[in-house]
Amino acid sequence: MQAATPNARKKFLAATAVAVTVGLFAFAAPPASATTGTAAASAATPARSRLPRFGQSGDAVKALQQALVAKGFTLVGGVDGIFSTYTRATLRNFQSVVGYRATGRLDMRTARLLGLVAANDTATTTTLPPTTTLPPSVPPAPPTTVPAPTTTMPAPSEPPTTAAATPAPIAWSVEMFPTLGARGEIVAALQTTLIASGVEVFGGADGVFGNATKTAISKFQRARNLPPNGALDAATAIELGLLPRPVLAVTLSVFPVRPACYFIDTWMEPRGTDRKHEGVDIIANRGQEVLAVADGTITKMYTADTAKLSGNALRLTTGDGTYFFYAHLDTFASGVGIGTKVTAGQVIGTVGSTGATTPHLHFEVHPQGGAAINPYPIVKAVDACRK
Repeated sequence: MQAATPNARKKFLAATAVAVTVGLFAFAAPPASATTGTAAASAATPARSRLPRFGQSGDAVKALQQALVAKGFTLVGGVDGIFSTYTRATLRNFQSVVGYRATGRLDMRTARLLGLVAANDTATTTTLPPTTTLPPSVPPAPPTTVPAPTTTMPAPSEPPTTAAATPAPIAWSVEMFPTLGARGEIVAALQTTLIASGVEVFGGADGVFGNATKTAISKFQRARNLPPNGALDAATAIELGLLPRPVLAVTLSVFPVRPACYFIDTWMEPRGTDRKHEGVDIIANRGQEVLAVADGTITKMYTADTAKLSGNALRLTTGDGTYFFYAHLDTFASGVGIGTKVTAGQVIGTVGSTGATTPHLHFEVHPQGGAAINPYPIVKAVDACRK
């Protein structure tokens, strides 16, 4: 979501000051003669209780969205009458531009500046429609965009901003990922996605990739068990839904280790002078349970006495020949041996450090019995380390 340009902002602030001074507001209050019964009781309610809040929907939310659009602020999803994370982010952006505290909450001060309540309204009445169905005696909110003062109207040759104007979806790719210092719509789209995921971006979706955005990305990465580098990389983009998850050659029914644990992508990293890493290391405490990731059969077992590199290890093979290699186990589960049939989720051993220096599970994936493939995206798809 993008704020108006500096020139547009100056025009908007000047026009708003004029509007507030002369007492202009977007909707006229119902005449006193029409305020009877339920409508009269509603008019007596303090204005603050009538202002729409996050999570609500209805005509009052539409009025807020129309006012934001009329002031030149882009609203993802358009005027849909739902006070969603998109509406909250745009409201926060508006508040930041006009110098108010950017809370994303519609307070009386912000409502007055947007023209949603009368300039002299203190606490008793409001021109906003309620967030629920309007009673028959109260006229509905106008279906068109809230008119702005004449000083802020677009030139006759320019088409007016309407509620239907919705930004086109972005087709993300690794090459277009913004980095620290970048500006523009692509940054605003990233910020909006972070906000929608539940991560606060200080200053809102302002289209500037500064330290606030870097911090927000780091928070998201920690929550999703990703390296908290504060950068938008492919793994982070997949978890944010900006990139599709890759089509996996193999899928797991169960994560191989009980939480808590941690792992990163170390595929093909050097190991010694003559080896490369062909698995993923899932770091966990000694003794944590190791689970069968699929239904299958234990087809091989190794012990620390004879397999110095892998330590206690085993192969779990499925019906199509795909096998999973578990290494560095501390112990094997009771009753588990070559030929044992196991089901997904069954305990087959415990985390250890046999053949290694620190407790962890070395886990490999061999589709249809062939060469190992990178297991990181396969394991990440069922990541349970933080659960």
